Amino acid sequence: MNLMEVNETDQCLLFSCPERFVSPCYVFLCVCAAVTVLLTVCGNLLIIISVCHFKQLHTPTNMLILSLAVSDCLVGLFVMPFHLSRMIESCWIFGISVCVFYYLMCFFVTSISIYNVALIAIDRYFAISNPFLYIERVSVSKICIVILSMWIFLMSYNSALLYFNGNSRGILMCPEQCLIALQEMCSLVDLIFVFIIPCSAIIIFYAMVFVIAKKHATAIREINIQSKASKNMADSMKSERKAAKVLSILVAVFLACLFPYFVYATISNAVETQSFHNFVVLLYLNSTINPVIYALFYPWFRKCIKIIFSLQIFRPESALINVH
Repeated sequence: MNLMEVNETDQCLLFSCPERFVSPCYVFLCVCAAVTVLLTVCGNLLIIISVCHFKQLHTPTNMLILSLAVSDCLVGLFVMPFHLSRMIESCWIFGISVCVFYYLMCFFVTSISIYNVALIAIDRYFAISNPFLYIERVSVSKICIVILSMWIFLMSYNSALLYFNGNSRGILMCPEQCLIALQEMCSLVDLIFVFIIPCSAIIIFYAMVFVIAKKHATAIREINIQSKASKNMADSMKSERKAAKVLSILVAVFLACLFPYFVYATISNAVETQSFHNFVVLLYLNSTINPVIYALFYPWFRKCIKIIFSLQIFRPESALINVH
């Protein structure tokens, strides 16, 4: 049943809250939800603190990682608690104002995460295709301007999307439910702008990255390492290939979490099914997984964690510590 085909009173009755029974299973689900939120927030806070504090990590690529970590942290703070509570309680207990804020944050952080990953793919392509020109032309300040512009634009876009859709009675706010049904045109625009365009860019640029990385691997084997210049070039190519490989893992996990949600949302009108909620949770769990990927594949992140937890970060000039 499409939410837009029944009147508001019937919709509220349809999604009325069942009586809640406190059981061991209920307590277990609440504990799991709390742990998931805590891991998401703390894991991404460690990335944010690391990149912001240690000057050696102030690179263009790390600014994009910082932006992604901030969006993931917002997922843990403002999206996960409400969505997991909604699944456990089977109803909405936070009121109308929080409902509007919840959906704005859902749309905003999802679009920000997707565009962050798209920018990472573009950044890696230019870094690995011409590393010397990349170092010369791409700076931290320029990347920060791009990131800030993206955040402002996507916040404006998602606010406008919900505003105009809300004027068409797209948001249903029953006493016990918070649901949204995007109008057909709004849904199509959002699908193209938030999913098809950035995901196409991610796939295309990473395909080109893999092609270039393969050429680099062949070139490195043929380089005469007796020449210092050749050795420096080989080291630069190896470094960029390694960075591209690690970030490709992050992108692959991201797409694996993203695609099921958008495919299901595209082919189905049912927004309150268990399958839909499971796909949404999978999408948000990507924000929990990302810090684990950094910890597994980035030695600098593991060293930063050690410095933070040993409280060395509070020492004078700790920002100049070598973390590589």
